[in-house]
Order: sequence, then structure tokens, then C-alpha cells
Amino acid sequence: MHNSTSSSSLGPGGLDLSQVFFKSISNTHPPSSTKRHTKISVIGVGNVGMAIAQTILTQDLVDELALVDAKPDKLRGEMLDLQHAAAFLPRTKIVASVDYSVTSGSDLCIVTAGARQNPGESRLNLLQRNLAMYKGIVPELVKYSPESILLIVSNPVDILTYVAWKLSGFPANRVIGSGTNLDSSRFRFLIADHLDVNAQDVQAYIVGEHGDSSVALWSSISVGGVPVLSFLERQQIAFEKETLEKIHKQVVESAYEVISLKGYTSWAIGYSVANLARSIIRDQRRIHPVSVLAKGFYGIDGGDVFLSLPAQLGRSGVLGVTNVHLTDEEIQQLRNSAKTILDVQNQLGI
Repeated sequence: MHNSTSSSSLGPGGLDLSQVFFKSISNTHPPSSTKRHTKISVIGVGNVGMAIAQTILTQDLVDELALVDAKPDKLRGEMLDLQHAAAFLPRTKIVASVDYSVTSGSDLCIVTAGARQNPGESRLNLLQRNLAMYKGIVPELVKYSPESILLIVSNPVDILTYVAWKLSGFPANRVIGSGTNLDSSRFRFLIADHLDVNAQDVQAYIVGEHGDSSVALWSSISVGGVPVLSFLERQQIAFEKETLEKIHKQVVESAYEVISLKGYTSWAIGYSVANLARSIIRDQRRIHPVSVLAKGFYGIDGGDVFLSLPAQLGRSGVLGVTNVHLTDEEIQQLRNSAKTILDVQNQLGI
């Protein structure tokens, strides 16, 4: 079932049609050895995995996309469905298999596989089920792509990123969780909506756990380069702390709302992860709030914990963590968030 879009078709008598179709020019040399072939593998072809795969394809990020899932029929169906769009897409070789060898030589492996979150179920309830799954996934990815970067999307993402780091033996810069990249996008959307501006002009981060203990960094929000809170203070405009907290509450609840309405979230996380993939594969060095090994930052020292901090991403994964100024209250909230994650992690006994 290892299928691809570029298999050459053999005509009558085993004649390779591409040889007949094109005449070679004389004096040819093999392709340059410096040719860069980029490859991304997506593990799990559920709603999230496919939204990510589809967005990566439309954005022309890679030469090859590999899909892996435990369900062969669904997997083959999704692969064919994407391959049939070839005429409308940039040329990308699409392969799929239940066997991880198909991921061999990946630059980036995106893991979305996991038990689906049921309506009303906390992200942490999912954990035990996902942990067992990861023990079958991560060592396989490491075996076939020892130089790759792992990007973890399954929930609870911070703990599973820690699990992937532990299971992979990779250096911490090459294991990243999608973290609060999407929460921050929701946050920027709500602020932009509130002020009637473009979300791309809003700089605002949510950090910490991707979940209920996430931390909104109010002190560092800026719109078009203007720091919002200090601007309001200078103009002596009173602003309600409740308004701010209401926006953050909306961010935290928005995923649950989408899940209760349509059963799952897919499009926003698809764009969010493709956005991270672009920064990594194309060495964009952009800053994203993603889940990284946070030990030693902002006084987080209780143990190895992954949570989201604004990090610069590039070809080697995490290049560094931005030194964002946090207020004392924000630092305290961040430490509480770290403690929340560590408490659960310790119960797992990994």
C-alpha cells in the first residue's frame, strides 16, 4: 500500500513511457548533490492531521509528505483524496503507509495521533491512553529519521511533548509542542475584533500550559507597535481588569466550545501547525509561543517541564527563548502553570 504520485508508468513490453515522452539532451550530468529535498511526516490522519497535511500542501512547503496511521483503509483513502488534487496543487510527492519506514529521512515529524477528546472531557483524562500510544510511535520515528525535529500536537500537548522528548532521546531543541501557538492566535483575534484591527498587527502572547492554567501576558500586548496597557495609562483611560480576564476566559473556553459544537477542532490547528512547520523548514526564525523545555526560565525549577514560552524557531528547532518582560503576577501564574503540569507528570511515573 506504499503508494506515491510519482510512480513511472510502464507501457507495453515494460517500456518506461517517460523515456519515450521526453528526449534527453546530450552531455547530461546527474543532479547536483546539494539539491535540498524536504520531507514532512504527519502521524495520525484524523481531522487534525488531515487539516495540517492539507494546509502544508497548499502552502508548498515540502517536496514529500508522508502520512502514517493505524487504520489502513482510512489512510489510503486520505492519501488518494489528496493525490487526486495534484493538478491544483504545487508538486508534492504524497506517500502513506501503516509502516513507519515511509517516514524515513523526514526533516520534521508532526504527531497528531491520540485518543480523541470527548465533549466535556479534560485534556488530562486523555493522558494514560495517549502515553501507551506514544511508546509505539516515537521510537519508530527516531529509528527512521534520527536527525528530524519532532512537533507534538496531541493533547495534553505539554506533557506529551515531555514524553516524546524522554522517549526520543533527542536534544530538547528538537522536540517542540504546538503549545499555545493556537491559543495566542485566538487571543490576537479577540483583541483585534475588540479594537477592529487586523489580527496580524496585534502582538500578544498566551504562555504556560495549553489548557486551563494558561497565562495571558497583558503587560506585553501591542497593536501596531503601541504597547496597549501603558498607552491606556498615559491617556488616563480606565480599563476594566474584568474585560481583559473575560477575553482570556474566552480563549480558554473556545476550544471546548468548538468541540461541543462540531465535535472536534481542525482548521485553526491546521493553520497553526503549518505556520510552525514553515518557520522550522524554511528557517524563518520567527517567534512563536510553543511548548519547550522551560526549566531555568522565569524561576521554573521544579523539574523537567515543557510549557509554552515565546520561542524563536528555525531549521534546528528551538533557537532560543525570547526574554519577554513579565510582571511579578505573570511570573507567579507561569510558575503555577508549571506546577499544574508537573503534578500530573509525576502521577504518570515516567
